Amino acid sequence: MKPFSRRQIFMEEHIDRIKEAVVNGNRKDIEGFVKQAIKDKIEFNAIINNALIAAMDIVGQKFSDGEMFVPEMMISAIAMKMGLQLIKPLMVEGEGEKKGTILIATVRGDMHDIGKNLVAMMFEGAGFNVVDMGVDVREEKILQHVKDDNPDVLALSCLLTTTTPQMKSVIEALISEGCRDNVKVIIGGAPVDQAFANKIGADGYGQDASEAVQLARRFISVT
Repeated sequence: MKPFSRRQIFMEEHIDRIKEAVVNGNRKDIEGFVKQAIKDKIEFNAIINNALIAAMDIVGQKFSDGEMFVPEMMISAIAMKMGLQLIKPLMVEGEGEKKGTILIATVRGDMHDIGKNLVAMMFEGAGFNVVDMGVDVREEKILQHVKDDNPDVLALSCLLTTTTPQMKSVIEALISEGCRDNVKVIIGGAPVDQAFANKIGADGYGQDASEAVQLARRFISVT
C-alpha cells in the first residue's frame, strides 16, 4: 500500500478538525477551521463532501441511534451551514457535485418552522440544492415554484392537525396542472405518518430529518 504523502496527511488533519467541530456543534471555531482550510488550499469539494457532509451523516446516524437529540442536531446543522456559507461564494460556476434540488415548505395555515428549518439544513448538509419557501405557503405558490425551479423532490411540512389537508391539496394541484410525475413528494410533521402519506398519494414520509435525507437520496438516485 502506498504511504500517505505529507500533503494528504495535512489535508486529513483539516478535514477531521472540521468534521469534529460540526458533529460537536462547535459554532465558535467552525468558521476559523474552514477559513484556515481555504487558506491552506484544501480542495473545496473535500471540505464539503469529506468534512461537512460526512459530519452531518454522522449526526444523522447518532440521531437515529438515540445518541443525539433535536437541539443538538440543530446546533450541528447550524455549524455545518456556517462552514458551507464560507465556501459557496468561492466556488466557480459548475464546480462541485450537484446532487439534486429540493423544494421545501410548511403548508398553508401553518406557521411552524423549527422542524422545517432543521430538515432544510440537513438537506443542505447532505449536499442538495435547497429552495426554502418558508411557512404558510399556498398551493399556488408551491405549484409555481415546482414549475420554475424544476425540483427533484418537494418536501411538505406541518405541525397542526388542521393543516394536514393542505398537503393533499398541494398534490391535487400538481395532478391538475400535469406536474405530478415531474417531482417526488415527501411529507413530514407530528400529525402525519406513512399511512397518511399513502392516503394522499405522497411518495414518502420522513419520521425525522435523518429519514427525510435518506428518502431524498433514494429518490434522487433513481431520477
